[in-house]
Amino acid sequence: MNYNLLMDLAIDLGYELAMSGAETFRVEESVTRLLTAYGVDSDVFAIPNYIMITIRDQQGTPITRMRRIGYHGNNMDSVEKFSALSRALDAEKPPLDQAHFMLAEARRRCRHYSLRSQYIGHIVGAGSMGMFFGGTWMDGICAGLCGLLVGIVDKYLDKLKANQFFRTIIAAFLMALLAYTLSAFGICPNPDAVTIGALMLLVPGLLFTNAMRDIIYGDTNSGVNRIVQVFLIAAALSLGTAAAWHVASVLWSGPVNTGIVDYGFWGKGLLCFISCLGFSILFNIHDLGVVLCALGATIAWAVFCITEQISGSGIMGYLAGAMAASAYAETLARIRKFPAITYLVISILPLIPGSGVYYTMNYAVRGDMDRFASQGMYTAAIAGIMAVGILLVSTLVRVYNIWRSRK
Repeated sequence: MNYNLLMDLAIDLGYELAMSGAETFRVEESVTRLLTAYGVDSDVFAIPNYIMITIRDQQGTPITRMRRIGYHGNNMDSVEKFSALSRALDAEKPPLDQAHFMLAEARRRCRHYSLRSQYIGHIVGAGSMGMFFGGTWMDGICAGLCGLLVGIVDKYLDKLKANQFFRTIIAAFLMALLAYTLSAFGICPNPDAVTIGALMLLVPGLLFTNAMRDIIYGDTNSGVNRIVQVFLIAAALSLGTAAAWHVASVLWSGPVNTGIVDYGFWGKGLLCFISCLGFSILFNIHDLGVVLCALGATIAWAVFCITEQISGSGIMGYLAGAMAASAYAETLARIRKFPAITYLVISILPLIPGSGVYYTMNYAVRGDMDRFASQGMYTAAIAGIMAVGILLVSTLVRVYNIWRSRK
């Protein structure tokens, strides 16, 4: 056994999964599965920015590989490809040279949308979401323009290797300032809906989802690490939009909204579906998965609406919606043999309280501290109850899988 070649294969596989946005438990389980397939016991430790693997050779000498994980995005297609590769290597146990070739082939087969398609995803996602939050059709067009600005700024700052906190502040500030400018010239009637729609592009949905799933599987360090990142990005969003509101208030005496539009149950469901088609592009989801992810988001939102109507409680609606999204993701993961995170990250998107974050900081900037505290607590409660819903379903599924394997 060439242990060095095996360790190179294991660390490369773990690195590719982590850089694609996979959960910590998936990184560790995939690497452990690979090494076990070749008859080697291992200790694998991963956190969002680091992975370490240790094995012992036939003489008992420890061999360790470490790799730092840099900034990683939302590449669900790569997560699917490398997760499938780990299972293929476990089943086939090919010679190590061939296994390295299979890894290189998996890298080559990972698909990416063109820059034009990504910008279309920004426009469709933000525009439809702006109308979903009560904007007019003109607000939807303006939200699409603001979403396009977010995409351009993000791509430019990515080339400059700017850190995520700074990128989020700049993108949120410029996007919100554009929305308020369009409102000042009478182009968009509801700048708040425009801003919230484009703001959803910057909401850390994958980080939040992975944090919850890491905590489920006992990876507390990784879960807390990701939760801290979520809070930092939420703070960056708040700072960026608050700064833009302050500038707009100085220049034009503050943005004015003319009133939200109610599209009804079916209309909002259609807007949710269209918006999530755009977001699926941004998460690099392809083929039938795009439609299935958007369908899952629509189902989760419908469950939220029905539960809220029956119970009279928005919190109960968010709990039921999150549970529906998690159950849908777990079901499709087993039907299609793809990671559940692919479906979950889009399915919970309409429930993420992007509007809550926006209004919380908006009240703070205006000095309305009573409404700031009330909105902030309600937004935190939404995030918490969604986490409970995801945790509950995923935990039940994991317990069932363990029971079935033992049986």
